Amino acid sequence: MLKQLGRLERTRSIIIIGFAVLMAVSLIVFYAPGRNTNNVEPSKSTEVIAKVNGDEITVAQVAQLKENYTQMFGGRISLAQLGGNKRFLDGLIRDRVVSQEAARLGLAASDAEVADKIRKQFSDASGQFVGMDRYKESVTARYGSMELFERNVRDEIALEKLKAFVTAAVRVSDQEVQDDYKRKNTDLDVSYVVVSPEKLAEKIQVSDDELKSYYEQHKTDYRYLEPQKKVRYLFIDQEKAGAKVAIQDKDLRDEYDKLPPQAKEGGVKIQQILLKVARKDLDPQVEAKAKDLIAKARAASPDTGEKVFADLARGNSEDAATAKSGGYLPRPYKKNPNKVDALYDRAVDMQPGDVSDIPIRYGGNWYILRRGESVPKSFEEAKPELLASLRNRKGYTVAATLATRAQSRLKETKDVQKVAQEIAAEANMKPAEMIKETPFIKPGDDVPGIGSSQQFEAVLAPLNNPGDIGELTGVKGGFAIPSLIEKREPRIPDFDEVKTKVAEAMKQERAKQQLEQKANELAAAINSAADVQTAGEKAGFEAASDSGYKLGAPLGKAATSPALDDAVYALKAGEVTKTPVKVGDNWVIVGVKSRTEADLAEFAKQRDQLTQTMVGERQTQVFDDYVAAVTQRLKQAGKIKIYTDVLNGMEEDEPVAAPAPRPQIPIPTK
Repeated sequence: MLKQLGRLERTRSIIIIGFAVLMAVSLIVFYAPGRNTNNVEPSKSTEVIAKVNGDEITVAQVAQLKENYTQMFGGRISLAQLGGNKRFLDGLIRDRVVSQEAARLGLAASDAEVADKIRKQFSDASGQFVGMDRYKESVTARYGSMELFERNVRDEIALEKLKAFVTAAVRVSDQEVQDDYKRKNTDLDVSYVVVSPEKLAEKIQVSDDELKSYYEQHKTDYRYLEPQKKVRYLFIDQEKAGAKVAIQDKDLRDEYDKLPPQAKEGGVKIQQILLKVARKDLDPQVEAKAKDLIAKARAASPDTGEKVFADLARGNSEDAATAKSGGYLPRPYKKNPNKVDALYDRAVDMQPGDVSDIPIRYGGNWYILRRGESVPKSFEEAKPELLASLRNRKGYTVAATLATRAQSRLKETKDVQKVAQEIAAEANMKPAEMIKETPFIKPGDDVPGIGSSQQFEAVLAPLNNPGDIGELTGVKGGFAIPSLIEKREPRIPDFDEVKTKVAEAMKQERAKQQLEQKANELAAAINSAADVQTAGEKAGFEAASDSGYKLGAPLGKAATSPALDDAVYALKAGEVTKTPVKVGDNWVIVGVKSRTEADLAEFAKQRDQLTQTMVGERQTQVFDDYVAAVTQRLKQAGKIKIYTDVLNGMEEDEPVAAPAPRPQIPIPTK
C-alpha cells in the first residue's frame, strides 16, 4: 500500500488532465445562466476570495479553516474573537506567501518529503504505514479531502525549510538569556494606583451655566435623526400563562412515544486513555507509547476488547478520574448539535467496539478512545425535558390565544387598563404587571424589559398618532401589544432632555485634560512604596497591592505594558515611580515594597533549555518579520488581490446555540 504514496510522480500527468476536464465541466455548470452562487454552501463554494501571485484561495478553503478552529476550541471561544473571516483569510494568504517564497528559493517540499512525513504521521506501533484505506478515511474526516491535507503537509514542510534558511544566523548571548531570566523570575511585592478618567470625572463638579454653555457649543452632537416614540404596551407572560395548564403523566408518555429513536438514546459509553506531554521534547516518545497501546487494544477480540482496554486504561491513563473506572467517562456521551466537541464527537461516529486507529492530539496531549454500546434513555430520565418542552408549548398556545383576544379588544376599546383587567385572571397575572411603558425610544435603542428588538420596532413603525394600536408581537418572555402615547419628530433635544448626557460628556472631557497633571501631582506627593495604596485610595482612585508579582502578568486593574514592566523592574525596594506610566487611557503609579531577585543557581540548571527557548522566540520573530516584508512587497506590486465583495458576502457569525423555535400553531382570530 505504501507504493500508492510513491506514485505521485508517475500519475501527475493523468491527474492534471483529469482535473482539467473536471474543472472545465465544473465551470460550465457553475456559471450556467440563472445560477445563484449565493446559495452555495460555503464549505463547497469554489468562488475565489483572494489570489496570491495568481494562486487562488476559495470560499471553501476559508470555511474549512473556520470549521477546523471550531472543532479545535469546541465552542469555548468565539471565532469573532480570533478576527473572523478576514483573520482566517490572512492566515491562508500567509501560507501561500510562504509556499511561493520557499519555491522561489528552491526550498519547496518534494514529493518524497511529503510521502515520508505522511508515513511517519500515520504509522502504527511497529512503525508501519496504516494503509491507504485507513489513511484516506482519517484525513477525509478531519480535513475534508486528501488533496487539502496533502497540500497542508507540503506547505508545512516548505515553511520549516524556509524558516530554517531565514533564521540560520540567529544567535543569543549568555548575558541576554540571563537578563531575561532575571526579569521573568524576580518576585516583587508592589502597591499601585490607577489614575483613570472615569474616577477623576466622578470628582469633577460643573455648574448649570457651564453645562448650558457646553450644550450650546455641542448641541448638534445630540441631534435625534429619527422620530422618538413613547409607548404603553400590554404584556402577557408566557411562563405565567402556562403555569396554570395541567399536564398529566399520560401526556408526557404520549410525547415520549412520539420521539424518534435517536432522541431516546441517552448517549454512548466511551472509554479513554490520556497520555500527557510534560515537555515538548517528550512528544514523540509519548506518541510512540500511544501507538503501542492502540496496537494492543485493537489486537483484542470483540469479546475481550472492553476488558483489555479497561486494563490498559488503569495501567497507563493519566486521567485519574477515569483510569480507576477502566477509562469510562462518568456518564454516556451524546453529541450536542449546538456545541462541537472535537475530541468525543469522533467517538460517537465510530462503530461499537472500535478503538481510534491513530493517537488523537488534543489540548497538547494524546488520547486513545474506544466506543462502547449506546445507552437508552428511559421515560423517567426523559421526563424532566419532556415536561419543560410540553409546558413551554402549551404556555405559548395559551399566551398567543390571550394576546390575540387582547389585541382585538384593544382596537375596540383603546383602553389598555380595561383590557388588562378583563384577561388578568386567565393570564395568571395582576393588571398592574401587565401594563408596561417605555421612555421615548427610537430604532436601535435598548428598550427596558425587551432589549433591542427588530420585531418590536417593526410593529411600532406604523404607529404615528396617539392612541394607535399596533399588532401583537413576540418579545422576551411573552407577547406585547403596543399603543402609542406620544411621537416626537427628528430634532435637536432641549437641554433638560439631555442634561445627564451633557454632564457626563463634559466631565469626561475635563478629566482627560487634567488626568496627566493629577497623576503627576499624586506621584510627587508619595514618598515611599508603603504609602502608595493609602495615598491612592485617599485621592479617590483605584489602588491595590500584589504580592509575588512577576513582570509580564497583568497588574490588577492597571493591566500591563512593556513600559510599565521596565519602570517597575528598575525600582529598588521602597522606591516609587515618580513619573507615572501611561497604560491605555490610564496613568499608573507603582511602588515596590520588596523584591526577591531571581535564583541564579536555578538559572544555571536551566541555561541550555532557556537558551533554546530564547533562540526559538528570536527565530520566530525574525521569520515573522521576513514573511511580513515579503507580503508587503507583493501587495505593493499588486500581486495579492482580495475580493472584498466576496469576503463581505461570507457569513461572519459562527454557529451558536439556536434558540428553540416557537411552535408554528394557528392563532385564533376570534
